[in-house]
Amino acid sequence: MDNILEIKHLSKDYGSKVALNDVNISISKGKIVGLLGPNGSGKSTMIKLINGLLQPSDGEILINGMHPSIETKAVVAYLPERTYLSEWMKVEELINFFDDFYVDFDRAKALDMVKALKIDMKSKIKSMSKGTKEKVQLILVMSRKASIYILDEPIGGVDPAAREYILNTIIKNYSEDSSIVLATHFIQEIESLCDDIIFLNNGQVVLEGNVDDIKAEKGKSIDALFREVFRC
Repeated sequence: MDNILEIKHLSKDYGSKVALNDVNISISKGKIVGLLGPNGSGKSTMIKLINGLLQPSDGEILINGMHPSIETKAVVAYLPERTYLSEWMKVEELINFFDDFYVDFDRAKALDMVKALKIDMKSKIKSMSKGTKEKVQLILVMSRKASIYILDEPIGGVDPAAREYILNTIIKNYSEDSSIVLATHFIQEIESLCDDIIFLNNGQVVLEGNVDDIKAEKGKSIDALFREVFRC
């Protein structure tokens, strides 16, 4: 199976609001895909549905041919927008926990990234800045050998000096057999990374395709196109 992720006629209705409406997306192996859209466009709802944190109102999601379940959690590495790490834990304790919990966790890779970002292994999460917490969380997620990485605003809270390292880390830590879905507001920073992009607006896909093809057809950067489509 070439497609790691298939979304078919996916809808999510909260009653007072339709968050997603008949969305169809396929993501194949070895791709970095930018999931882009303004606040309220449906990005977060889609990410939660992929991770099994919400149930669809209609349609289906298939990850390696399976519906979101215990089985898919073993192949999906999820970085939420908000830090979920236990405040009382130290970095070394979190690495030990992930090493015990995930069979695909690469401890050596995690330790290398901790060292490169100059993070103290003895530090507790509660003593860290928001940016450092996000770095630790990204390290833990990208140290897994997952089939698909779902990254929600991975560079949203870090300083500009760390963004380049983090983006390089994302590129280096996935293989031709895995894919990355990258949701972010930092269009300029991630444009050169992405193979494909998906624009979501009001719960619907308004533009999708290969980055180079879209740039050639529209004659402008993805960032400029985003500003035009969403009038930023």
